[in-house]
Amino acid sequence: MLRKITVIKYSAFMSNTLLLNTMNRRQQELALQPKDDIVDRTKMEDTLKRRFFYDQAFAIYGGVSGLYDFGPVGCALKNNILQVWRQHFIQEEQILEIDCTMLTPEPVLKTSGHVDKFADYMVKDVKNGECFRADHLLKAHLQKLMSDKKCTSEKKSEMEGVITQMDNYTQQELADLFVQYNVKSPSTGNDLTPPISFNLMFQTSIGPGGNMQGYLRPETAQGIFLNFKRLLEFNQGKLPFAAAQIGNSFRNEISPRSGLIRVREFTMAEIEHFVDPNEKVHSKFSSVADLEIMLYSSKAQTSGQSAQIMKLGDAVEQVNQNLLCTFSFLPLVLPSLTASHKVVNVVQFEPNKGAIGKAYKKDAKFAMEYLAICDECYITGQEKLLNENGEFTIETEGKTFKLTKDMVNVKRFQKTLHVEEVVPNVIEPSFGIGRIMYSIFEHTFRIREGDEQRTYFSFPATVAPYKCSVLPLSQNQEFMPFVRELSEALTRNGVSHKVDDSSGSIGRRYARTDEIGVAFGITIDFDTVNKTPHTATLRDRDSMRQIRAEVSELPEIVRDLANGAITWTEVESKYPIFEGQETSKKETVEE
Repeated sequence: MLRKITVIKYSAFMSNTLLLNTMNRRQQELALQPKDDIVDRTKMEDTLKRRFFYDQAFAIYGGVSGLYDFGPVGCALKNNILQVWRQHFIQEEQILEIDCTMLTPEPVLKTSGHVDKFADYMVKDVKNGECFRADHLLKAHLQKLMSDKKCTSEKKSEMEGVITQMDNYTQQELADLFVQYNVKSPSTGNDLTPPISFNLMFQTSIGPGGNMQGYLRPETAQGIFLNFKRLLEFNQGKLPFAAAQIGNSFRNEISPRSGLIRVREFTMAEIEHFVDPNEKVHSKFSSVADLEIMLYSSKAQTSGQSAQIMKLGDAVEQVNQNLLCTFSFLPLVLPSLTASHKVVNVVQFEPNKGAIGKAYKKDAKFAMEYLAICDECYITGQEKLLNENGEFTIETEGKTFKLTKDMVNVKRFQKTLHVEEVVPNVIEPSFGIGRIMYSIFEHTFRIREGDEQRTYFSFPATVAPYKCSVLPLSQNQEFMPFVRELSEALTRNGVSHKVDDSSGSIGRRYARTDEIGVAFGITIDFDTVNKTPHTATLRDRDSMRQIRAEVSELPEIVRDLANGAITWTEVESKYPIFEGQETSKKETVEE
């Protein structure tokens, strides 16, 4: 059978999503947190900058807003997140990964709608030309007005309603709101221009002649769709299949002022899952259908409601009913030859055109067009009403039609298909890695109880920048052979680690490694040197508890802890808790 597959690029995101990776707005992030779990962002961002997780790019030249460089710790964390992402999606689901160019010719993005519509609304200071993103500025202005003690409850309620609908306003509606609430430049107090549309893509020219216009890609999806034919062939012409791409994208944000949350260059991990619209079934879904996760639906966001915990099975039912999608018309008609023809069962309405035309005159065409597109499930339901009541009602084009048995009946027959045209549905999960990183920073930032100056990141061991530190108790040269032995063994076991043999006390060095989120620490002391078999301590970052085990065992223990094969509780149950050294060559005090 010849199977003709027509693909239409799915360029917008699902309105309800099964996985929340990050929130676009700070208030939404806070809404998802427990009320007593407020992050000290000043301390957190000071730690991030001081330990060079990331910093503003080109800082020695004054820096550029929305561009950031990742330091050694941030780079390791980012790579570990991507590794976990690849394991969870690409390897687990056998997704086809590709890597496409970031430079994109204009016709591609013209066809996808980005050239005409990929824009935000912007306002300018009429005197100095400073630019602001209109919706963000309006929201900040309304929040300032709401914080005024003189603001009445009615006014607060009105402004809260405006904020919840912020993403839905047209250009003119935004302009009216700026006038209504007398919004001025927050920097100078000057008047602002009316909102104008600003395209977020970086434009360039390709080649020395300057005749071919291009853009830096605003998302990674285009490359997947353009290579659909090759990917389908690679998958032996079968649906469903998924393709993924990890890479940088670029958006010329109007006023990026939220750290990694809103930047001009960022890493995305994106999946395009192509499915037959009549076979939307995942073989593994039953294993997670009862899993409860926190979801923040589009309806809840626009109505000001809170996020809620929901089972995945229940969420999918709601998404299937309420999925909103827009398309950007990039059709690719791709034939694929299969082994044989296909026999299908067909159920359809058979209208009596004369009876319907007599009853509804010129409006009859609307009823017949509606009947022609009904699916089997709907037809079966209406057939039941027709048999029980002798009639059923349909609504289309703003008109109501009552159809009786003499106007319509249901026809069932088998049909042999030699050519089947399929328009796949596309599910597009998109992950902004920088936003995921910032969410992890917020969720894992801690301050030691009783010591406000000791901060640390409680990263899960699977994504921690370094899984383990190796710490000789002092700079005594007798410790060095064990440091080298452990470092080499950790490397052989694939465990990222950091050796800190500096002159600081062991307590200070613990604090330094905690601050960059190192999950575990191996300490070599005089018992390591003086006793056989040689042992060392292993410290858990979060609890600060330690066990003692043989040096030869420790690399594999750390490897299994980092991979999630065992837990710290299991380690404590197997090995003796460390209480203190039993031998020493000199007095050693831990701060």
